[in-house]
Amino acid sequence: MRSHPHRLAAPVAGAVPLALALALLATGCEASTTPTATDDTFASVRFTLGARGDIQVAGTSRTAVTRAGDRTVTGGRAYPFDRPPGKLLVVLRHWPSGVRAARDGVRLMPPPDDAAIESAYLVDTGDWALAELDGHPVQWLRRDTIRVDTTKAGAVGRTHLTLSGPRGSRPGRVTPPDARACDGVDPAVNRYVVLPEVESGAAVPEVLARLRERCLDVQYVSMPGGGHRGTVRSIEIPVAGHTAPVAELPPTDDSPAEGRLPGDKILTDPSRPARVLVTR
Repeated sequence: MRSHPHRLAAPVAGAVPLALALALLATGCEASTTPTATDDTFASVRFTLGARGDIQVAGTSRTAVTRAGDRTVTGGRAYPFDRPPGKLLVVLRHWPSGVRAARDGVRLMPPPDDAAIESAYLVDTGDWALAELDGHPVQWLRRDTIRVDTTKAGAVGRTHLTLSGPRGSRPGRVTPPDARACDGVDPAVNRYVVLPEVESGAAVPEVLARLRERCLDVQYVSMPGGGHRGTVRSIEIPVAGHTAPVAELPPTDDSPAEGRLPGDKILTDPSRPARVLVTR
């Protein structure tokens, strides 16, 4: 239980002197119900970063954030950071500070020989937290992991990930994701999945649910243009092998769609997260 160093002592004889009570009534004073400075309820924290990192952490609850390390990753693969029970894991992917980011940010996937950096943070949110990407709500989280990829953000793009507490009200119709059906999935073994139906402009929670049903790890990418802000622009599901790195849904005119349409079964690489491209 939280300590209360400023708790008032019990009144002597069980009553306040009459003169003092009348003075309080005359001035309209009441007992304060404002939380004290010892209230450590999670409020908000904001991560700001570019394609080359430069990560900044701000917000009233920034003391709830702990660094969990940086790891080099290649071929779009994800590093399996440990997430202690009760904590929220934030993984931010970017290029090393000495690497010049693509000016247009049009690459679908980093080439296998390019090394990106994943910077991880543990956040003690206590309970539910709403994740917003560039000001747009994408997901309620609790004891979970959220990944953001800025390697396609371009040389000058900045991405903002904000985590906010529920401010005393439990988010409606939200339950922790049930990962029991995915317990047997080995991230080192390729497996087949059926591609979901995805439309541009779809709500992020709808698409996220379809991907999690297929036990796919998810990574968010914020991209300018292409539809209504805060909606899904497209998704990229990793395909095993180097000749066809991703299955893009909905298919574009300049990408081969054979064997990569909704309902098709593909061999996917679980070590590479599926990307949800969100319109900024």
